[in-house]
Amino acid sequence: MSARAHHVDSEGELSPAEISSRRQSNSPSVHKVGVPPKQNMFNEFMYTFKETFFHDDPLRHFKDQSLSKKLMLGLQSVFPVFEWGRNYNLKMFRGDLISGLTIASLCIPQDIGYAKLANLDPKYGLYSSFVPPLVYACMGSSRDIAIGPVAVVSLLLGTLLRAEIDPNTNPDEYLRLAFTATFFAGVTQATLGFFRLGFLIDFLSHAAVVGFMGGAAITIALQQLKGFLGIKKFTKKTDIVAVLESVFSSAHHGWNWQTILISACFLTFLLVSKFIGKKNKKLFWIPAIAPLLSVVISTFFVYITRADKKGVQIVKHLDKGLNPSSLDLIYFSGDYLLKGFRIGVVSGMVALTEAVAIGRTFAAMKDYQIDGNKEMVALGAMNVIGSMTSCYVATGSFSRSAVNFMAGCQTAVSNIIMSIVVLLTLLFLTPLFKYTPNAILAAIIINAVIPLIDVNATVLIFKIDKLDFVACMGAFFGVIFASVEIGLLIAVGISFAKILLQVTRPRTAILGKIPRTSVYRNIHQYPEATRIPGVLTIRVDSAIYFSNSNYVRERIQRWLADEEEKVKAVSLPRIQFLIIEMSPVTDIDTSGIHALEDLYKSLQKRDIQLVLANPGPAVIDKLHVSHFADMLGHDKIFLTVAEAVDSCCPKLSDEV
Repeated sequence: MSARAHHVDSEGELSPAEISSRRQSNSPSVHKVGVPPKQNMFNEFMYTFKETFFHDDPLRHFKDQSLSKKLMLGLQSVFPVFEWGRNYNLKMFRGDLISGLTIASLCIPQDIGYAKLANLDPKYGLYSSFVPPLVYACMGSSRDIAIGPVAVVSLLLGTLLRAEIDPNTNPDEYLRLAFTATFFAGVTQATLGFFRLGFLIDFLSHAAVVGFMGGAAITIALQQLKGFLGIKKFTKKTDIVAVLESVFSSAHHGWNWQTILISACFLTFLLVSKFIGKKNKKLFWIPAIAPLLSVVISTFFVYITRADKKGVQIVKHLDKGLNPSSLDLIYFSGDYLLKGFRIGVVSGMVALTEAVAIGRTFAAMKDYQIDGNKEMVALGAMNVIGSMTSCYVATGSFSRSAVNFMAGCQTAVSNIIMSIVVLLTLLFLTPLFKYTPNAILAAIIINAVIPLIDVNATVLIFKIDKLDFVACMGAFFGVIFASVEIGLLIAVGISFAKILLQVTRPRTAILGKIPRTSVYRNIHQYPEATRIPGVLTIRVDSAIYFSNSNYVRERIQRWLADEEEKVKAVSLPRIQFLIIEMSPVTDIDTSGIHALEDLYKSLQKRDIQLVLANPGPAVIDKLHVSHFADMLGHDKIFLTVAEAVDSCCPKLSDEV
């Protein structure tokens, strides 16, 4: 018998652990997995705390600066106007003036309509486009965002408020609760920003937001059928079934043909204007001024024809003057305090999600950075101040921000210009809106919410991730068939469910060797990858925590059982080594280590050696502290899968 044959026979009598040990001793250049230096508990806690709340190192600009410079930097961080204002010039003002006047022409008619969505007098919509934009211009860091009431938040606020107080029977208490909710919306936003908890809004996934916005847009459009058709008695519910039932039940006696004519003509005009603006970006100003132009023409038409005498509903009286103080109207005690807090938190979070998303979108387009936490403080401050000056919840408007961007805005001065125009309107022009038909406001709102129905994004979500699509559709149908708050609850619930599913059921994969390389990859992704006889290599694509440790252990054991059946069926060498590729395992807790211990003991009984490849610093440190590395054997932990396979069966790995 030859020496080589004798060697093979003698190895056949050894256990997998002895085979691995003998081969590793003869294997050249096997690298050990490095163990990070020990850190004390305080340093480890501070590192985790910093990475969680201060990952962007917001105080880096203050290092090595004089006291006066630090004070100036501190002032600029709270009020960015002191930073960009120093370099402001006439050229920038020209761009801001044009964009400010443009968005003002868009916001005035929208504000009147959005206030009606919130079941408030139209003047409160104008108030909310006067004070909040001024505050944001001083404290906000986005150059492009246009501040004011928006359709979705107005509808959400109106729905939540109406559930507590009927605005028709108790208008004063309803108004007080609206200001209370606005106050707590601002407090919520500012608190999240101050304590750097902005990451919480990221729990509402993009897919859920797309579905929620689309459902809210359809709900808003359906609500406008009251004004669009001239219906006087209309349901207070927002679900599609109740609304359509209300619409068709009043078809024979409740519709007004003059109102429908006005609505249809001007909605067509608005849609054509929007189409022209999309086709030619230089004509962006046409869809921007179209709403105001529609209001002027329709108001004049109603006035000269006295269509209001023929059933066309009009705005009627609109108070003149600046925002009155409303501090004494906010509930700081009593039963409505908690109700206002609850409504404020919900509406504030939705407003925050929309504003931050808009700010980040336009910042990326212009290649500058915004601090999400500072934005939250700015938005919160403007809503707190707004609640004290007769405003309801304001946030960033996507349609107005897009117009602001295309009009060439340079800084937040465009918001100041818009506020000045709204101020002049409040002081001198509000009586002119007396004969403005509700029909034109309905047409303007329908035109404004159509872009919120993002079909392309929904199709893309379906193609990319089916679970995301379920979240999207769940939020969408929840809004249109139940209510806005139910849709929002479904959106949040499905977003959390997706996170839990991904955490508790991480992906695992069997790896094979790419031919003529030392690289091991998923055999389903790379069908040409080959398996090493006697070795099963599995990759775990997640941290191993208490929530998934049992699943990971059971899944690995199931992979092993399936593989052993296949091997037995085709008379191949039995599995002697189980290699776990741990590169994606970013962390492990005590439950995860116990799961590995149970797996190791189970494999020992079946005469299979457990081997680990490339555990990260956090993982290898915990494996050493828990003494699992000693139990497994330090010679069973390798830097790469290739080294682990070479150590287990070098001859076969070379041949593959």
